[in-house]
Amino acid sequence: MESALPVAEFQQIKLRPVPKVKRRAPQPPVSLRLKHKNTSATTKTTTLTTPAKLYGKDLSEYDDVDVESLLAQLSPEEITILAKEVDPDDNFLPPDQRNSYECTKEATGPLNRKQLIEHINKQAIETPDQPEFEPFVQGKVRGKKWVPPPRDARDIEAEEQIAIDMGEEYEHALNDATQEEIIDLAAILGFHSMMNQDQYHASLLNKGQPVGLGWDGITKSTQQKLFPMDPPNNTDVEESIKRVKDDDSKLIDLNLNNIKNISDEKLEQLFAALPQNEHLEVLSLTNVGLTDKTALLLAAAIEKSKTLRVLNVETNFISPPVIVKLVQALLKCHTIEEFRASNQRSAVLGNKIEMEITDLVEKNSSLLRLGLHLEFNDARHRVAAHLQRNIDRIRVKRLNQRK
Repeated sequence: MESALPVAEFQQIKLRPVPKVKRRAPQPPVSLRLKHKNTSATTKTTTLTTPAKLYGKDLSEYDDVDVESLLAQLSPEEITILAKEVDPDDNFLPPDQRNSYECTKEATGPLNRKQLIEHINKQAIETPDQPEFEPFVQGKVRGKKWVPPPRDARDIEAEEQIAIDMGEEYEHALNDATQEEIIDLAAILGFHSMMNQDQYHASLLNKGQPVGLGWDGITKSTQQKLFPMDPPNNTDVEESIKRVKDDDSKLIDLNLNNIKNISDEKLEQLFAALPQNEHLEVLSLTNVGLTDKTALLLAAAIEKSKTLRVLNVETNFISPPVIVKLVQALLKCHTIEEFRASNQRSAVLGNKIEMEITDLVEKNSSLLRLGLHLEFNDARHRVAAHLQRNIDRIRVKRLNQRK
């Protein structure tokens, strides 16, 4: 039996404190079902419950993890690496900020498209071609030449037995017809696969067949027609807003399409001046960066409009619920006959939104044209039928007024 320690040595021993155990909420266990197959027809099932784990630890141990403190311990380089692993789902961010690639080179200057194309062409000319493994020799056949398989004798006999009796008159006409006349006949009968587009259009327009383009002629692409680019929209936004506020009688059509630098403040000023204007009939705001915030102001403005007939807000960033607000605002404005709002941030509106728009359109007696892409057939048919009824009612009303 060992002797006890002296009192002095016992006092020098440092005892570790007992850690406090924090009671945590119980986590749902993971159930594992094991099936034991017996020789008999019955099957015995045993259920084992084990706690869910992540990286060897219970999920309950991650409840009190302070994410902010963990991020504070990271260096700027580690935060940059972590940020590259995250792909933010934000359509308002430019593409260069939504991907993990970052160009660390400094810009050498502003983009010059002409110089860039010249540099690419120069690089393409100066880059040597890759050497061929075997030099080209004219007349030398490389590899195995393809030979079509022999046709079955029964197919040949069946083709020979097919004969069409067209009568002597038509038979002589086809035998004496020229190649151009046969091409015209094929175009009239609709045999598009027997000719190219130039031959088909020449036959329809009765211009005569192009020279050198017969059955065995080489098909050449038609030269494209070059059209001049549309000039930029040089409308003065501030002056237009001032004219809307002053209720200019000559300002009937306001077109602000494709003007990129219109701020939200200017749009708010324009929409605030719309209810007091009594001459503006057409307002086009295509591709001007309208958001839900400014679109709601527009919805409130058109409710009080007295003369607006056409409203176009295509190609913007309006969400489907706000589009419903705009269509709902048309019920209070009995002058708008045409409303267009396609090509927005969300390509698909959804069944619920389309049904809401359909119900609102069916309550509108003044709307004649609606520019919205509806995916479901029920919504499309109901909207088209109601717009046609509105058009018919207005036509009948005009006929009665003339009488």
